Amino acid sequence: MNQPNTPDTGLISSLKATWALLLGFGILMLGDGLQGTLLAVRADIEGFSATRTGFIMSAFYCGFLSGSILTPRIMVRVGHIRVFAALASLASAAILVHAVFVQVPTWVALRLVSGFCFAGLYVVAESWLNDRATNANRGQLLSLYMVVTYLGVGMGQLLLNLAAPQDYPLFVLTSVLISVAVIPLLLSAGEAPRYSESVAIRLRDLYRLSPLGVVGMFIEGLTSATFFALAPLYGHRLGLSLEEISYLMASGVIGVIILQWPIGALSDRFDRRRVLMLMSLLAAAAAYGCIAFPGDSTLLLFVSTGLFAGLTLPLYSVCIAHTNDHLEPRQMIAASGSLVLVGGIGAVIGPVMVAASMDLFGNAAFFWCMSGAHAATCIFALYRMTRRTALPPDRQGPITPAGMHPSSSVIESIQQYAVEESDPD
Repeated sequence: MNQPNTPDTGLISSLKATWALLLGFGILMLGDGLQGTLLAVRADIEGFSATRTGFIMSAFYCGFLSGSILTPRIMVRVGHIRVFAALASLASAAILVHAVFVQVPTWVALRLVSGFCFAGLYVVAESWLNDRATNANRGQLLSLYMVVTYLGVGMGQLLLNLAAPQDYPLFVLTSVLISVAVIPLLLSAGEAPRYSESVAIRLRDLYRLSPLGVVGMFIEGLTSATFFALAPLYGHRLGLSLEEISYLMASGVIGVIILQWPIGALSDRFDRRRVLMLMSLLAAAAAYGCIAFPGDSTLLLFVSTGLFAGLTLPLYSVCIAHTNDHLEPRQMIAASGSLVLVGGIGAVIGPVMVAASMDLFGNAAFFWCMSGAHAATCIFALYRMTRRTALPPDRQGPITPAGMHPSSSVIESIQQYAVEESDPD
């Protein structure tokens, strides 16, 4: 249940109330970060084509999208704790089965299951975290959640160096991390939060209210999911060592951590359409830089990759904030499910489409496709600037960072924060 507001509502108070939840979530993100990179590299070692690997990795996002939609309904019936324990057990088992049955159809099915489970785990953990928030500390908790998310995923990439991908230890380690992550979450949760399903705004209506927000969410989902799904495959085919692949992926996470806050500050001070246009243009240029600096210039490749990811993932938060600018406060919470759906559709399509392009046109098609997607967003933002008058910065709502794979629960928390900031009384 929500804790009452007290005078001590600062960062220390937020940490005291949620440190165990955040610790468990951080461990969960270690497992999430490791398993995606591990499977992409192992798939290439096994000789899977890029298209087949794309289907495997896309299945995770298909499962994640399904889990984000269905888990809240299941929680209403059987409760948070039972759902959380069941999904954690299933996710822990699924990664172990990958190591036993190395076949494309089996891996597609297992990734579908893993995506569903992780979405459910996120929904439960994030709803608990949101339940601990008050009007005074919600923004701080969301920021802490974002930092823990990116640190966990970034450190998970480095765990790839502990053993060979073709052996069992890394699969076992991922399973152990998922299993251990539930301990602090369950021991600290206390009474499960009350949860009720929100009514979603139809996509057609959401697009009518904020065309650029919807298109930007779709492209961000497409490019960010493709990056984390296929960048390890790209690096392996580029001839990078296992250590260099882990650094390649970690550089993307570091880029996000560094650029998230400056981009958010710009978005709060200037017309968000201009910020989206500039971010998309620079992301397209950074993607081209990744093509221009091949494997023999690894430092420049890592810098370009960090810039690309650092410009791409914050688009999610800017698009949410831009969409909220054109919604009534009563519509913001209802828009959460639709926003997750738009990003999820892009995440499902992206890895398959880009992987097929890699098989047809070569390894460089990986970044060419994402450069083109961002260029298209830039052009659409320019077009939208001719169709609607800009909002003054003082009429724009606050921006709040989102995590790696935001579920409907954390998007609702972001929307609630926007409502509270726009109407503090």
